[in-house]
Parts: sequence; structure tokens; C-alpha cells
Amino acid sequence: MELFVEVAKAKSFSRAALVLGVPKSTLSRQVAELERSLGLRLLSRTTRKVELTDAGERYFARCQHIVAEAQVAHEEIMDLASTPFGPLRVNMPADFGTDFLAEIFMEFSCRFPDVTFRLDLAAPEHAGQVFQTCDVAIEIGEQPAQTRIARQLGVMSAHLYAAPRYLAEHGEPAHPADLAEHECIEFRATQGSRVTRWPLHSRGEHIEFHPGKRFSLNSTGMIRRLAVLGAGIAILAEDSARPELAAGTLRRVLPDWEAGPFPVYAVTETRLLPAKTRIFVDFLTERLRKGLNRGAS
Repeated sequence: MELFVEVAKAKSFSRAALVLGVPKSTLSRQVAELERSLGLRLLSRTTRKVELTDAGERYFARCQHIVAEAQVAHEEIMDLASTPFGPLRVNMPADFGTDFLAEIFMEFSCRFPDVTFRLDLAAPEHAGQVFQTCDVAIEIGEQPAQTRIARQLGVMSAHLYAAPRYLAEHGEPAHPADLAEHECIEFRATQGSRVTRWPLHSRGEHIEFHPGKRFSLNSTGMIRRLAVLGAGIAILAEDSARPELAAGTLRRVLPDWEAGPFPVYAVTETRLLPAKTRIFVDFLTERLRKGLNRGAS
């Protein structure tokens, strides 16, 4: 069952064999024996890829939870001292990981040297594809689906920014209603045609603004760079914009208004977590709750 689950996750016998540390031929033979014992084909194999059959989809949906809980039970027995060890796979939005998590990973690695990291920095719409490839995913914004276990790590403080050159040419808005007359750089968190909203609030007043789409993208690093170049007004996390503010290449716009809130979650498949994952999520919560909430109101 465990071997089948790894193949189903990887959709490849070769990649699953690397993860499990067993020969590909052994893995293929064991999965074939499982199929014979069930009397059903679980996998459709071609020279290019491996896909789940309908029966395989149903079997995988049940088995992945069983295998995950069995692995937790094994680690709990083998690791009574609750010392984290082994590989830890984390998915996260690329820019958020770079801006907010690099120092945290280094600190955790120094404290727990027996943990090895596999970090996947994804586009925001892919960071939440949790359990095919990772132990924990970092997601920003909307509450994750109820079928997953989400723990809020903090709330990200964000504001409006623009380059002095842009404001000198186009003027500075005095109220969010004035943003309709400005170029606004849209952050596209997910694929599809859903309209992006900028939630803005100040002293009890709440406004949702729908920015124009001259520039619409899914990278806050690129948004920051475009804003510095004078492309328009952007929403950026406070910490992310701090170097540009210090250098004078960006200025706060509508300083009495704040964007968001943008909650940050750690998402896992189950509440029964091995020591490495449980302690890492606790560590993230402690560090990010302090850092992200500094400017949040």
C-alpha cells in the first residue's frame, strides 16, 4: 500500500523509487502484485507517464491517509524523544518564501541539524497543491479548504506604494476612490478570470477596489520592481517594501489606509504529524506571528 501511494503521488515509478530508496523493478513488481491481489488495475502505465485509473483514484484517496497515519505512528515509536529528523518537504509562494522564510529556515536548520529540507517555491496558484509533493504548504489569503488542516501563522500587513516619478507625473490619490484614475498593478493569486479585489480599510471605513489590469501578474517581486520603475500603484507587504522605502525608490500612497488583512496559513494533510513537521509548524507560528503582525492593525 505504501509503495502504491508513493507511485500515485509521484505519477512515476522512477521518482517514487528514488523517494523510497528501492529499485524501480522491485517497486513495479510489488505494485503489480497489489493489483493482482485486488483484481483491479490501479495504474495506467505508458512509456511517458503513469496515471491513476478510476479504481486507483478511489484506492489512493483512502490509502494516502492510512499510510500517513502509519508513518506518524512509526516515527512516534522510533522517536520517543520527539527529536526532529529526516527530510521535510515544504511548498510556499516563491516571493513570500524569499522575503519572509529564508532566515527562519536557516535558524531551524541550525537548531535541528538532523532535518533536511526540500523547498519548492511555487507560483501562488500552485503553492497549495499540498499532499502530492510535500509535508506542509504555506498559503496566503483565503481560508484553505475544510478537507485540509490549516493553522494560521499570522496576518500580513500590506500598504499601497508607488515610485516618486509616477506620483510626480500622475499625482497622488487622496482617497481610494481616486485610484480609478491611476494605473494599478494587479496581483493575480490564482488562475482564472475571478476579479481581483483590493480590500482597503482606515479607521473603521472599509472599501473594496477593483484595480485595472495593464499589468496583471503572480509575482510580488516583479510587482515591486514594476512599481519602482513607475508602472503604477501596487499593494506590497510592509517588510517587502522596506528596502525601497529606505532607498527612496518607493513611497507610501494613502498612508492612512491599510490593505488586507492577508492571513498566512500552514496547511497539512492530517492533525497527526511527525515530530519534524509538528515542531517546524510550531516554530513557524512563533516566528511569523511576531514578524508579520508588527504592522498589522
